Amino acid sequence: MQDWRPTATIENLRRRAQVFAELRAFFAARNVIEVDVPALSQRATSDPHIDSITATCGGNSAYLATSPEFGLKRLLAAGMGDCYYLGKAFRNGEAGSRHNPEFTMLEWYRVGWDDHQLMDEVAALLCGVLQLPAPDKLSYRALFQSELGVDPHSATVSELRQLARSHFEIEFESEAAADWLDLLMSHVLEPRLGTGVTLVYDFPASQAALAKVEPDALGVPVARRFEAYVGGVELANGYWELTDAAEQHRRFEADHAYRRANGLPAHPFEERLVEALALGDMPECAGVALGVERLLMQKLGAGKISEVLALPFERA
Repeated sequence: MQDWRPTATIENLRRRAQVFAELRAFFAARNVIEVDVPALSQRATSDPHIDSITATCGGNSAYLATSPEFGLKRLLAAGMGDCYYLGKAFRNGEAGSRHNPEFTMLEWYRVGWDDHQLMDEVAALLCGVLQLPAPDKLSYRALFQSELGVDPHSATVSELRQLARSHFEIEFESEAAADWLDLLMSHVLEPRLGTGVTLVYDFPASQAALAKVEPDALGVPVARRFEAYVGGVELANGYWELTDAAEQHRRFEADHAYRRANGLPAHPFEERLVEALALGDMPECAGVALGVERLLMQKLGAGKISEVLALPFERA
């Protein structure tokens, strides 16, 4: 007989509800409005590292939202102002101690802010909910230089490959520096981050995703994005948002080209976001997405995501 019981304790589910209330109070105090966007869409993510879950609706293909980002940005372009979403997101094939195909995402946008202003608010939320001291802040370059003695913005693929293989064994080949940087970040650097909140910013331009690319203090183009970690676990990913419609379209097309070249599904991308950027009144803004279950795991000292979910996929 299949087990009908929740994997999280009732006490953890009650504490989960308390954290949700705390998150909503955080934004209410700052006049950030909660909004809703569809969880089922006619468009899929273009991100080559994320796979949408496909559904059928009225005989047509549909996709469960991997994040609320595109819907929220369309609302911003329509004049919504500061807003947030707290609800479900879905990603195909994501399972493990920190992953479930269905999970809760908190995503919010601040009009007129840049990535550094939003970093401060992310720190305030995390330090408040988790009762931690002030965060550590450092650039992506500073982290790589202090821990690995290499400048990630200028290192060659050969140098990064050799550095990675000096730290761990891996059967992997790539001619993209970004792939080796990702491996070094996840396998070497993240485990070295402290037990408190750490904010890492100014990622390589090749990892811009939907962030602006601007020159840093040394004149090197960098992605104006950041990631927030607690105890070496990534909790949030934020951007100074791209608002250029033509550049957004170019990045979507580049994602699709990568997908086709690597045998990945190339679903219809969200051209309505491009239209919103081109024809709407999209403000300069910064946005961030935060994994709520990962936040709860830190809050409750849980070792597995199933400890903070009532009914994870294996019991759904």
